Amino acid sequence: MPFSLVDIIALATFFLSWSGYTWFARIKAKTTDCIARSLHQHRVHWMYETITREVRVGEAALLSNLERNIAFFASSTLLILAGILTLFAQIETLESVIFSIPYADHVSHTSIQVKLSLLAFIFVLSFFQFTWSMRQYGFVNVMIGAAPISKTGLNDNLRAYAKQMATVQDQAAHSYNYGLRSYYFALAAMCWFFHPYLFISMSIWVVYTLYRREFNSKSVKAITAGQGYLKLEREIKENAAAKVNK
Repeated sequence: MPFSLVDIIALATFFLSWSGYTWFARIKAKTTDCIARSLHQHRVHWMYETITREVRVGEAALLSNLERNIAFFASSTLLILAGILTLFAQIETLESVIFSIPYADHVSHTSIQVKLSLLAFIFVLSFFQFTWSMRQYGFVNVMIGAAPISKTGLNDNLRAYAKQMATVQDQAAHSYNYGLRSYYFALAAMCWFFHPYLFISMSIWVVYTLYRREFNSKSVKAITAGQGYLKLEREIKENAAAKVNK
């Protein structure tokens, strides 16, 4: 049998950690300040400002910068996939390398093939997430190009349209985040080549790292605080515009 009971437990821990954290983060973000929740509010404010501008070169430049980052990861993912597929032809070499590591667990041809297949599966998922994110940012560009101008920013129809632009941009950012998350868990999956206990430890460590960065980091606190300032500034601006219109 190529896998022991510990290997099966390690693999189950890995998938439970990944799917469990994804579910947990999605639910908790609805009621708790985190990167996803706070940045969504920033995107709404951004789109509110966008509809008041006649020249939107800045928005195009910012979105292009975001798409460029995603394109880098998408192309890098293809290169990684090519490397993984190449390793399928070098099973014996990979087996001898792992066997030479003192703390590494015993491996077989079948187990290495399964582990490489797991890595390939993870990066295929990551590639789909990155490319979908790129397409959605393209949708946002189209929506910004189609958006009429409201100099006061008080037009209810255009404000609703701005929220929809922020929603599409938010979904693009979520896809990008899921792609990056796949990279984190791919690093944990690599540990399975050496020992299942290391695989378990890294899966749990990745969850802990993601939680700290997305819910309890200094960046989250700063972004959340900035959201409050933006909200206050927008209220002042809207009240002033409303008085002028009267």
